[in-house]
Amino acid sequence: MSEPWFQDGLKFTCTQCGKCCTGDPGYVWVDDDEIDRLAAARGMVRHEFVAVYTYKARGRVSLRERPNGDCIFYDAAKGCTVYAQRPKQCRTWPFWDSNLATPEDWARTESICPGSGEGELIPVEEILKRARQIKM
Repeated sequence: MSEPWFQDGLKFTCTQCGKCCTGDPGYVWVDDDEIDRLAAARGMVRHEFVAVYTYKARGRVSLRERPNGDCIFYDAAKGCTVYAQRPKQCRTWPFWDSNLATPEDWARTESICPGSGEGELIPVEEILKRARQIKM
């Protein structure tokens, strides 16, 4: 198998700008463990959290969004209000297959995410580990 085009690693540091949390509608998939952690962080019992903050789509569970497409847990003044417990989909950004497929895909990611291409050099092994955690 050939080496990925990013074999020398990629730079990324989360700036907590919120660009990946706001804008166009989408899905933030959550599993049972993530729901439990988020519910605990909000001081809620699981069934209440599920009723208030999630919905079913495509046979899975996603966090709700505000009418403008922003994540329900994003606050413009505070950023992510569940950052320490954020789902793995959020934790693995921007190292998703769709952003890593080609150098052009990474360049597109850099154009929308100010932390992509900046800061800490993430080694290829760590990038691949994060990419395996979630398949978008």
